[in-house]
Amino acid sequence: MNNTTTTIDFANLSLAYQEHKADFDAAIGEVLSNSNYIMGEPISVLERKLGNFTGAKYAISCSSGTDALLLALMAMDIQPGDEVITTPFTFIATAETIAFLKAKPVFVDIEETSYNINPAKIEEKITSRTKAIMPVSIFGQTADMDTVNAIAEKHNLIVIEDAAQSFGATYKGKRSCNLSTFACTSFFPAKPLGCFGDGGAIFTSDEKFAEKIKSLRLHGQTQRYHHKYIGMGGRMDTIQAAILNVKMDHYDKDIANRQRVAEEYSKQLSGSVITPMLLETNTSVWAQYSIRVENREMIAKELKEAGIPTAIHYPKPLHLQECFEYLEYAKGDFPIAEKVSNEILSLPMNPYLKNEEIEYISNQLKTAL
Repeated sequence: MNNTTTTIDFANLSLAYQEHKADFDAAIGEVLSNSNYIMGEPISVLERKLGNFTGAKYAISCSSGTDALLLALMAMDIQPGDEVITTPFTFIATAETIAFLKAKPVFVDIEETSYNINPAKIEEKITSRTKAIMPVSIFGQTADMDTVNAIAEKHNLIVIEDAAQSFGATYKGKRSCNLSTFACTSFFPAKPLGCFGDGGAIFTSDEKFAEKIKSLRLHGQTQRYHHKYIGMGGRMDTIQAAILNVKMDHYDKDIANRQRVAEEYSKQLSGSVITPMLLETNTSVWAQYSIRVENREMIAKELKEAGIPTAIHYPKPLHLQECFEYLEYAKGDFPIAEKVSNEILSLPMNPYLKNEEIEYISNQLKTAL
């Protein structure tokens, strides 16, 4: 392979469609023929599949991963002034949903190895206003959920796993999305399990919470035009559910291929850059394969010139974002998150990458270092 002819696709969403085009087209066509675009039969089929896959008693589809987080917080009746502990190294939706309800995001620094929340730093941030802990399963692997859950139980708090990037990962043999009171995932197209638009799901094994979430996603209705809660329009489109039903039938293979890609990257790059590290308890679905480098901008530029796209997840931690200035955090408050944000670089990751493409990417990267 050479840099005059090579163009690598970062997520390869086009091939994800082409691989099962006939099945996708048939599933979409059936929805169009039935014209049941909201809460059609594919929704209940998908929710059964999601529940069976994770082991969670209830899987409730919704309009996006962001809305999944919001619905979980609404179900536990988060109020203005309440506090929710989370990580500053994540996509903004994690803390944004807390702030949207006028509650206060309280940040805790991350571990430098896993990039997940550091459980050893959680307890010191708990106050009388703390109501929940929201660990993020970053890049495809979960946080140390047993430790997080133990802290929460000790202080009578609820844990919401932000599993937007980790659907299909395992922790001590159990699936992500079945490790805490709530879990929320995203089916954004570039996620390991992505639909062809926006979509998400909330998982719980608590019946009362499940029934409340089902009502909240439908404007707080308990029956038609009878509204018990202030809710939202948070339903998943039937077409997206039909697409995900097709994808679920092949998802174990996709996970295995993502693992193959990650292992090949790590073999090629070992000793050259800081490669991802998994906790011994974990498997990952590799939502991203993110390395750490110095001179990131120069390296990304050289890779782009060689036909290799990259991405930065995430260039600025949340405590330094303009929208959270009111929280009065300062540079230096979370040094590990800040260090990682300055060095992190995501390489192309999808189940269709060939070993020779990974070798090409790796060789170009090592040349750029």
